[in-house]
Amino acid sequence: MKPVKVGLIGSGIISWTYLDNMVNRFDSVEVMGCSDLIPERSAARAEEFGIRQMTNQEIYDDPEIGIVVNTTNWGSHTQVIREAILAGKHVYTEKSLAPTYEEACEIAALAAEKGVRIGCAPDTFLGGGYQTCRKLIDDGYIGKPICVEIFLARNVWPDGAKGNVKLENGGTLPFDMAAYYIHACVHLFGPVKSVAGFADHYPFELRNPYNPCQGKCADAEGITSLYGALCFESGVHGTITVTGESFMETPRVEVYGSEGTLICPDPNYYGGPVMLMRKGGSRFMEIPLTHDHVTTNKFEGAPGTWGDSRRGMGVAEMAWAIRQERPHRCDVGIHLHALELIHGLEVCTKEGSVYAMETHPARPAALKAGMIGKCHEAALAEYHEDVIKWAGRAGTC
Repeated sequence: MKPVKVGLIGSGIISWTYLDNMVNRFDSVEVMGCSDLIPERSAARAEEFGIRQMTNQEIYDDPEIGIVVNTTNWGSHTQVIREAILAGKHVYTEKSLAPTYEEACEIAALAAEKGVRIGCAPDTFLGGGYQTCRKLIDDGYIGKPICVEIFLARNVWPDGAKGNVKLENGGTLPFDMAAYYIHACVHLFGPVKSVAGFADHYPFELRNPYNPCQGKCADAEGITSLYGALCFESGVHGTITVTGESFMETPRVEVYGSEGTLICPDPNYYGGPVMLMRKGGSRFMEIPLTHDHVTTNKFEGAPGTWGDSRRGMGVAEMAWAIRQERPHRCDVGIHLHALELIHGLEVCTKEGSVYAMETHPARPAALKAGMIGKCHEAALAEYHEDVIKWAGRAGTC
């Protein structure tokens, strides 16, 4: 396949792993150059990976570049995405697509009007961990999926030296991390039909002794916690808790079926462990991963953070989809669904109601198992229409 040429905008910390994977691991993309508001950063990345240092406008104007990869800070995402779309480019962006569901819908509509695609991180469900979970569920190892428990607690209070610290929608934990869990569960079970629950935010204390406002409380303007009940269109039910109010990180995705229980890995990563206990068993067993694209979940030995990840898989798979003229798996519809779920819980909080979801993205097609080593990228190229064999159980939502 002729690779799709790519330009990356935003040469900060997260750009390293994207460039490392796109330049060194995937043949479906060819990175032409990178840019940044701070020229020294893009110059360093360009030299490190043997690509061109470019400006944003040079990337937009280059007729050979087909995909703009947006790894800017979250506050710049929407501007870069709009500019790239208006330049006629496909876009793959880091999360979050936008700080509100409404603005995200406007961006998606603009892309549809211009005839270009948007892909959106997180793409971690393409990794070996969640592809193995998908295979176990689809092959009946837990029987019929009944319910899923989604839980993430983390402390993300800003503790900088500046006095004007703010937590706004787009930058709070639900916008930063909930999509990992929602993307993964849409991959496993399909879209959510309706939600009920609460979205909240709390004041926080500034503790940094260098901050002139130390000891004072600041208000969080954005949503910092989600607590919800979920009804999936496939009949699965679930709960979701995502809070930035805790003191440590506690990630959990557990799936309970009629014949077994599956403990899924942290969806922030691409690998395992995947733990399974079937009816009649007395303990959980670690299941060997059936797919490649995994990580050890350790980041030592690489510049910055996320050095041992496979971020960029979504770009590579999107390139295959463009060439094959078929849907890409990290489609904007899944991320719109994640943002709408946050929005829906906010509506529930204000109105005391059950929220019916408007977005109905397709469950992404599973990757073929066993494609490891040198043939690992072939798994991203294959595509078969998805069928949920166990869907249709009567629900009350």
